[in-house]
Amino acid sequence: MAPPLKPIITICGTTGVGKSKLAIELALHIAKRASSGASSTSSWPWRGARIINADSMQVYRGMDIITNKVPESERHGVEHALMSFKNPGEQYVVGQWVQDALAVIDETHKRKEIPIIVGGTSYWIQHLIFPGRLSKSTPFTARESTSSSSSPSPSEVVPLSADLQNALSLLPQNLQDLWLNLPDVPFSAAEEPKSAMDLHQLLSGLDPDVASRWHWCDTRKVFRSLGIIKEMGRRPSEIIKEQSEEDVKPRHRFRTLCFWLYAEPDVLNPRLDARVDDMIKQGVLEELQELHDLTQSPSSSEADYTLGIYQSIGYREFHTYLSLPPSQRTAESFTQATDLMKLSTRQYAKRQIKWIRNTLLPAAYGHKDMVKPYLLDATELGEAWDVNVLGKGVGVTEGKGNTATLPRPFSLSPTAARLLDVPTKTTNPHSTLLARRKTTCPICTTDPQQPVMIEEGKEWERHVKSRSHRSLAGKGRREAEAKAGMEEKREARRRAREELERVGEGKEVGGGLREVLAG
Repeated sequence: MAPPLKPIITICGTTGVGKSKLAIELALHIAKRASSGASSTSSWPWRGARIINADSMQVYRGMDIITNKVPESERHGVEHALMSFKNPGEQYVVGQWVQDALAVIDETHKRKEIPIIVGGTSYWIQHLIFPGRLSKSTPFTARESTSSSSSPSPSEVVPLSADLQNALSLLPQNLQDLWLNLPDVPFSAAEEPKSAMDLHQLLSGLDPDVASRWHWCDTRKVFRSLGIIKEMGRRPSEIIKEQSEEDVKPRHRFRTLCFWLYAEPDVLNPRLDARVDDMIKQGVLEELQELHDLTQSPSSSEADYTLGIYQSIGYREFHTYLSLPPSQRTAESFTQATDLMKLSTRQYAKRQIKWIRNTLLPAAYGHKDMVKPYLLDATELGEAWDVNVLGKGVGVTEGKGNTATLPRPFSLSPTAARLLDVPTKTTNPHSTLLARRKTTCPICTTDPQQPVMIEEGKEWERHVKSRSHRSLAGKGRREAEAKAGMEEKREARRRAREELERVGEGKEVGGGLREVLAG
C-alpha cells in the first residue's frame, strides 16, 4: 500500500490581489501554532511553513520593483525559495521550475514544514499539481555553439522514427535545411515573418496535429514542439496521446489545498493603477533603464519581449520612452508610457482570471479527491481581509488534516459560489489538443505567407461575426459577382459570334445580335 500523499498549499490569483500577503500570514500562523505546542499532536505534525515562489518574473535577481517582490522587511522572517536566483535575460521555463520546486518541496517536508507555493504564473502551479503534462525529457533550450551552425553534434542526435523520416523527406528542400539548422532561439514573427512561417510549416509537415494547435506567430511554442521532436525522435502528438491514455487513472503528487485569491475587477483595477503610480515613486524607472541599457550594450542582442525578465509588464511599455535621448523625453511621452503600463496590468489580471476559470479549475475538479480549490474574496481590505481572507484561509488550512471537517468550497461566499461554478471540460491532453485546433481564414488572409489563423469553436464564431471579416466577405462577394457578370458577357459575345458565323457574313444581322457584339 502506497504511503499517504503529503500536503501542499498553493495560492494563485491576479496580480496585485495580495497573494504574497496571505502566504506570509498563513506561514506565520502555522509557525505560531507549532510553537504553541499544537505540533506535538499527531493531527498537526508541522513545525512551520516555507514559501516557494511561483512567479516567473520573481525568479530573477534584482529588479525588485518591476517584479513586485515583497521587501525583506515585510516577509517577517518567512523563508522564500526559488526567488532572485536567475540572471535577467536568462530563460527559465516551466519544466525547469517544476523540477526545482519538487526538490524544494521534498526538502521542506523533510523539515516538517508545509510548502506554500504562491505566484501569479498559474500554469506553473498547474503543471506542479498535475504530473504528466510535460515532455519527460529535459527542456529544449539553446545549445552552446561557437560555430555559425546550430546543428547538434552526432552524439546529440536522436534518430527519428521511420514515419518522421519519411515525412521529412517529403518536405521542400528549404524546410529540410531548416530542420538540420534550427536556430538557437526562435525567430521573432514581428521582425522575421517569413522565417517564422517557415518554422510553422516545418512543424506542420512533421506533426500536423500539434502544428494546428499553435498560431504561426507563436514561435516559442512552435520552436518548443520542434525541440521535442529533436529530443525524442517522435511526434509530440504521439507523446500527448500516450499521456492521455495514462490519465485514465489520475496520478497525484500531493494533497493540495488551492486558494484562489480574488477581487472584483471594478475594485481591483483602481488598485492596480495606484500600484503602478507607487512603483514609479519607488524608482521603477531606474530598473527599466537598467534593463534597457543591458540590451544596448555591444555584447547584447536586441531584447526579446517573450524571453526572461523582458516579459515583465513595464519594459515593453516604456521601451519607446527610454529609447529617446533624455532631452527629448517629454511629460506627454512619460504619461503615455505610464498609461500603457496600467492598461497592460489590467489586461494581464483579466487573462489570469480567465486561465484559472477555464483551465485550472476544470483540472482541479477532475482530481477532486486530492485537490481542493477555495476562493477567498479579497475585494474589501482592512478588517474585511481579516475575516474573508485570512480568517477563512486559516480555517480551511487547519481543517486540511481531516477532509471531513473541510467546508464546501461553494459555501465560503456568494462570490465563491458564482465563480467556482464553471462548465465541465475535458482535461484529457489529447482531446484538448484536438479541440483547440486553429484554422486559416481564407477571406481575411491577404498574404499567404502571413495567414490569419483562428481557433475553431467559439473564437471562430466570434471572428466570422466581426466587422472586419464581414466587410472583407462582402467585398469578396461583390468582386465575385462582378467577375461572374463579366463572364456572362463574354459568354454572350462568344455565342453571338458563333451565331454570326452560322448565318453567314452575307446576311443581315439582327439588331439584338449587333448589340451583343457591340457590348
